[in-house]
Amino acid sequence: MIVERSLHTGWLSNTWLVADHAGGHGVVIDTGGPREPIEARIAELRITVTHVLCTHHHIDHVLHNREYAAQHGCPVCGHAAERELFGHLDLELAADQEIDSGTLRVRALHVPGHTKGQLAFLVNEERLFTGDTLFKGSVGGTRAPGHASFDELRHSILEVLLALPPATIVHPGHTETTTVADELRENPFVNAWRKPETVQPRPCTAYGQPATLLLEARDYDGGTKCWVRWDDGSQDVVPGSRVGPA
Repeated sequence: MIVERSLHTGWLSNTWLVADHAGGHGVVIDTGGPREPIEARIAELRITVTHVLCTHHHIDHVLHNREYAAQHGCPVCGHAAERELFGHLDLELAADQEIDSGTLRVRALHVPGHTKGQLAFLVNEERLFTGDTLFKGSVGGTRAPGHASFDELRHSILEVLLALPPATIVHPGHTETTTVADELRENPFVNAWRKPETVQPRPCTAYGQPATLLLEARDYDGGTKCWVRWDDGSQDVVPGSRVGPA
């Protein structure tokens, strides 16, 4: 399997090219990274691109959708729950729907939380592309446009993504690659959710409102991300920049 990445230096978002072999077939997953390096590798490796696969609708993941689709005559694919947010989808994907691209078999996993139609893509049961649900050492937030709930995010991570075999290689929507085993062992949010007795709550404000800070940990961009509980008992994962002292 061939896996190539293009990284946007501002957004730190990844575009992934995944192909079965040189001269074969492949897919492009998320299109927010610079297009030129991916197109160069497609041409060099003589890859027939069969699908553009979108983890979710945010601009840093869909910027070049139409250019790839026009260049390669392939459909843009995403979850039906975000059709209106995308503005245009050629193919709506449902949970556990499979797509074939040459000898690649791509399974769509519905992992709501960061957005309501968030998808991850499991390729040949060995490479997992997680969009903005799970990062190396961090997790997605639950206050972005089109978001779902904290409970859905936690379920998506613990019960769907990290229930896959430990050796599964994880390619996030931002920055660096990791594995299921590494995230089970080292991700602070995962550790706190699996062992809630280790959490040390303290008062804070979030988005200017009273809240309880349950965890603050380093995010993929060098800042922090926070798990907070609101006064009504609901919870969110939010940027550290929106959290302050009580």
